[in-house]
Amino acid sequence: MLHFIEKFSNLKLPFLTTLQICLDLGTTNTRIAIKDKGVVLQEPTYLGLNKKVHEYIFFGQEAKRIVGKVPEFIKIVKPVVNGIISEFDAQVALIQNFIQKGVAPYMVNYPFIKPPLDAIVAVPSIATEIEQKAVEEVLLKLGVRKVFLIERPLATAMGCGFNIFMHKPVFVVDLGGGLIEMAVISGGGIVMQKTLRTAGDHMNKLIYNYIHLKHGLILGEATCEELKVRLLNFTNEEKTMMVRGKSLENGLPKSVKIRTSDIKEALLSQLNLIIDTVKEIIELSPPEVVDEIFNRGIVLTGGLSNISGIDAFFTEELKNIKVSLAENRDLTTISGLMRIGRRKDLLQRLKIQLP
Repeated sequence: MLHFIEKFSNLKLPFLTTLQICLDLGTTNTRIAIKDKGVVLQEPTYLGLNKKVHEYIFFGQEAKRIVGKVPEFIKIVKPVVNGIISEFDAQVALIQNFIQKGVAPYMVNYPFIKPPLDAIVAVPSIATEIEQKAVEEVLLKLGVRKVFLIERPLATAMGCGFNIFMHKPVFVVDLGGGLIEMAVISGGGIVMQKTLRTAGDHMNKLIYNYIHLKHGLILGEATCEELKVRLLNFTNEEKTMMVRGKSLENGLPKSVKIRTSDIKEALLSQLNLIIDTVKEIIELSPPEVVDEIFNRGIVLTGGLSNISGIDAFFTEELKNIKVSLAENRDLTTISGLMRIGRRKDLLQRLKIQLP
């Protein structure tokens, strides 16, 4: 009898508990975390659709690897554009696959009845009510019990380690793949914010256009991204990379050596736009907020903040306002969502109220 009671006490009852997951549905990468477990999945936001049978057959990293290498009947789909769901059914299929891959292994402790899922999701601050509702509907369609939507800048600031409920403004610039979100946060809300839709993915297109015009060479999307990642830096180090594409003259393979200075020239207008937008936020902020920004500086996060020397570049362009880099820059948003999820009071205060 005692042996039975001991076994029963150790049994996890699904009707008495829920499994809380956090999702960062980025344009470039999707990340999923489980409460008390950490990040369990980080994969590119790509799918491969077989148009003959209308079935999604490639997901995440596998789908990204085959971009530009597939027959005509396979279409590579990016269901999230500029942080917003653009293809609902594709996003449902992708998240279903990712939950099976990342979350399902942690459900083995519940062999009979699976516990319900609660989801905390980051959404862009510029998302409309309809776009927010689309995120909620995707997860509800997958059987999630409750969906809590959090504005991405608030989650990112929490992930950077800030107490966003103090009345000490913090300025966080999230340099993502689909959006560049800049926000001054204080007292648990956004004081001032600007969002640019011309982010990392747009930079790849600028590099494509530059190489196309200067060298008469057609490159693939993956090659343009590799050029950006490997060559772009602000440390005055001149790197070179040999790329091969299709010649505009005869359609045959052609090789060209690309330098760091070429990539900087291609992206100069975009980099100036980012700096000008940061300056605009500072100019429009109240004097007390500007004083706090000067004292505490600006924090950079997101994939593009991994560019070597970008903090020094921002500091120089902003007339010596201190610019620093967040720790775990690729994971700040998902880390912030996990911090929010650990406290019910924070979750209730920060969640977006949908009708």
